[in-house]
Amino acid sequence: MEIRSLPNEQSYRHLTTKELRGAYVLENLFVEDAVSTAYLDADRAIVGGAMPVSKSLVLEASKKEMAAEYFNERRETGIVNVGGDGIVKVDGQEFQMQTRDMLYVGRGAKRVEFAGGKNPVFYFVSFPAHTSYPTVHIPEKNADKTTLGSLETSNKRTLRKYVFNGGARSCQLVMGLTELETGSVWNTMPAHTHVRRMEVYLYYNLPDDGMVVHLMGPASETRNLLMRNRQAVVSPAWSIHCGAGTAKYSFVWAMGGENQEFADMDAVAIKDML
Repeated sequence: MEIRSLPNEQSYRHLTTKELRGAYVLENLFVEDAVSTAYLDADRAIVGGAMPVSKSLVLEASKKEMAAEYFNERRETGIVNVGGDGIVKVDGQEFQMQTRDMLYVGRGAKRVEFAGGKNPVFYFVSFPAHTSYPTVHIPEKNADKTTLGSLETSNKRTLRKYVFNGGARSCQLVMGLTELETGSVWNTMPAHTHVRRMEVYLYYNLPDDGMVVHLMGPASETRNLLMRNRQAVVSPAWSIHCGAGTAKYSFVWAMGGENQEFADMDAVAIKDML
């Protein structure tokens, strides 16, 4: 398990591009036949990926970093499949996971196992949980779907909410995914912050030669990070988060912190961004 201690708003301003990426970008989450995890000091989030190709994979606790007997001993976890069809087993119960399906795993689940099929790619985000909610499978067709933006502003996109107030219940996790339409490149524009929650984006469905220019930082002093396919970026509570790609793409967003109100955002006007 990789440990990430994130720079604060002041020290962030002095980092080189390499140092920014080393702090905020998770580049190697997906390794064949392995589970990869990164522990973030921001709200004690754990971000990870699992690619079961020739064998099943078990999500295990890192006893040194987590001081837990099993991964979900004191945590809840959201899992989404961004690849081909696969299977996730939770304490022996089997869930068929098609692409864009999500699974909420509640606190107390002792064994989480990822199994192959048609080359699934499982991405997960986990936060500490103070109580237990039922594990629930949310197929893509059951997600709360909203169309946002327009082609005129190059940001027409479909937002799907899975784990949120009004959907699958959780302690603090809020999670879903967004897909841009052909001809649109901007996500999360106008940008915003929400100092009550941190957020993580996973960019995917990018071509091999494509990228997203992800903007972060205070609105008065933004920086950019060039994101490739299946790379994740951490957005601290004090940072804006938005981006523009070289072609249409998708991204998984996951938040954790003080509240679960999806609309709790502090908007930043485009004219105020520097």
